[in-house]
Amino acid sequence: MISNKTYQDLVSDLQRINRLRTALELLEWDEQVNLPSGSAERRAQEMAALSELIHRECTQKRIGGWLEELGTESNTDSPECRTVLREARRNYDRAVKISPEFVARKAALDSRAYHAWAKAKEKGDFYLFAPFLQSQLEMAKEEAILIGYNEETTYDYHIDKHDPGLTAAFVDRIFTLLKVDLLPLIRQIVDSPVKPDTSIFKGYPREGQEKFLRQISEKIGFDFSRGRIDTSMHPFCSGNGADTRMTTRYDIDNPLNSLFSAIHESGHGLYEQGLPPEHLGTGLSEAVGMAMHESQSQMWENQVGRSRAFWDYWEPIFREHFPAQLANVTSRELFMAINSVKLLPIRVDSDEVTYNLHIILRFELEKKLFSGELAVNDLPEAWSDSSEEIIGIRPKTVVEGCLQDVHWSGGAFGYFPSYCLGNMIAAQLWYAVKEFHPDIEEDFAKGEFGRLVKWLRENVHSKGRQYDTLELTRQVTGQELSPHGLIRYLKERYLPLYS
Repeated sequence: MISNKTYQDLVSDLQRINRLRTALELLEWDEQVNLPSGSAERRAQEMAALSELIHRECTQKRIGGWLEELGTESNTDSPECRTVLREARRNYDRAVKISPEFVARKAALDSRAYHAWAKAKEKGDFYLFAPFLQSQLEMAKEEAILIGYNEETTYDYHIDKHDPGLTAAFVDRIFTLLKVDLLPLIRQIVDSPVKPDTSIFKGYPREGQEKFLRQISEKIGFDFSRGRIDTSMHPFCSGNGADTRMTTRYDIDNPLNSLFSAIHESGHGLYEQGLPPEHLGTGLSEAVGMAMHESQSQMWENQVGRSRAFWDYWEPIFREHFPAQLANVTSRELFMAINSVKLLPIRVDSDEVTYNLHIILRFELEKKLFSGELAVNDLPEAWSDSSEEIIGIRPKTVVEGCLQDVHWSGGAFGYFPSYCLGNMIAAQLWYAVKEFHPDIEEDFAKGEFGRLVKWLRENVHSKGRQYDTLELTRQVTGQELSPHGLIRYLKERYLPLYS
């Protein structure tokens, strides 16, 4: 059996290191929300220094000694201890293979590349960002090789980094299967004579948008005493359950952008706030992976947030905030506009039916970048060609194309597949919760969301990393992860609207 004293020493150190990581995350949040433009280089230096410190603490020999003394997770009958030891061992074994110099260099690059991306997007000039993207790609490959992957499998490492256990081959297979049913479904909807009027969303003041989305975030369960929502170029959620930071962005002619971004990020925040707080810093209080994380945000944004029952409750309140804008808009016109399906070039503006094509596009391009088939400088044209082929629309500018997402500025390769996998998991979870609570949508029509939050807390959030993505999906839904639930859901939601 494991030594209780040694185990407690290990956990105490892991939690102390987690507090340092939290400080780094706050610097990252501040960089995208508050940082003055002239302070960017100083922030890069600060983040490099703190990242190096955290890495040095993560690789202390005493941690390796404790793990050696405690042995493998099979030495304990406690599933909680097994999770802590397995995740600690995995993290330690990887961390010791990377030098402090590499960590500091990567953190500085992340910061500088973010500001280069922001400037390139503002100017509409990809080549202001291209050298930073090239450096991120080179460092991503270098990191994978340091960990033990070979030249041919460096992309697998980055997919595993976001969703442990998954590979590019697995994603390829499941995306190929998805396209079989998704492409004809999209064509059927897009070719329908039913065309929602999205021009009704013009002139919605930011103040009203801010008040409305905060009302919704609070109502569905996000705890603002442990979190906040701000504005950034690209919406995101960071931090942990003790201090959760979300952002959105506003457009007076597109109020759904800020609203659904906020609902989406609130889903991430609810997951973080639902993880066991007493275990922060260990695998017991970490999300399974990004696919499961995205399943939480996508469920709240789509299965819940775009449902008829949800808007039965929120439509009158929405009209109170924007009486003039909605004075001549019928309830059906509003609901159809909310569920508009249209081929668009930008991922975050797209609907949930066509959204997955945007992810497949990015996955295909990332594979080519890692294999060397695609050079960074050729990305704008390759993106446009692939967008035309996969989505059916050619971006007019690089801002609508390869500069639209922030992810690559931080070297977050392998992250994009998690969005589509998360959509699949969200649909499977949706049918699982409806089997347990067949009348759950009646709650939404009354502005009640507690039963759904409770079900997710019990079945997903409280599990931490006790199971991997595939196993937790199987346990909760009784099915393997597949696109079948997503296709079923999209057909049931959209075909009646577009028939």
